[in-house]
Amino acid sequence: MRILYAEDEKDMNRIVTQALREQQYLVDSCFNGQEAIDCLESAEYDVAILDVMMPVADGYDVLKKIRQKNGALPVLFLTAKDAVEEKVRGLDAGANDYLVKPFSLDELLARVRVLTRQKHAVSDNILRCDDLELDTSTRVVKRGNQVIDLTSKEYQLLEYMMYNKNVVLSRSRIEDHIWDYNYVGGTNVVDVYIGYLRQKIDKDRDRKLIRTKRGMGYMITDE
Repeated sequence: MRILYAEDEKDMNRIVTQALREQQYLVDSCFNGQEAIDCLESAEYDVAILDVMMPVADGYDVLKKIRQKNGALPVLFLTAKDAVEEKVRGLDAGANDYLVKPFSLDELLARVRVLTRQKHAVSDNILRCDDLELDTSTRVVKRGNQVIDLTSKEYQLLEYMMYNKNVVLSRSRIEDHIWDYNYVGGTNVVDVYIGYLRQKIDKDRDRKLIRTKRGMGYMITDE
């Protein structure tokens, strides 16, 4: 999943970004609100984590842009202000959740999982497709009783496809969602990683879950 994170305090930004990346999230981190607004113009996100008090444009400015561009994007506000009035203001402005600093990284990660589930209308942390299961909280992937060992990028790709089960995803949409702005590589990177997943998920299986839609892209389906 791709996350937009905006926080002007550099140490906090580094710590949270590292924690998110360790959980296999792709993170675009910004240090002011205008940078976050610029990112929104060029990428698709699953969750936005916004500090309320930022230079250039604050969290409310960014939230306004998000609601104008993508009304369904879950937004988590971070703030040092714990007054009830501040929380009410943030939620009334359109934020989905509100976390007061200082906070536990485990709690932040749990709230991100909740927001992701809500966006994709799933009830728990287990994503399923036929006998394939992916646990978003532990990052464990199984097909039947067999645990499947995936690299970070393979996991990110599989998770994205399973959150969009039965939906055809174009190569460009997958690449934009799984690889960040710093990626420099071959133009067939999506095809390569789909091949890796097929070797691990579908090889020697009668039922193939990863399908190619010629001229359109790829999908994972149990239909």
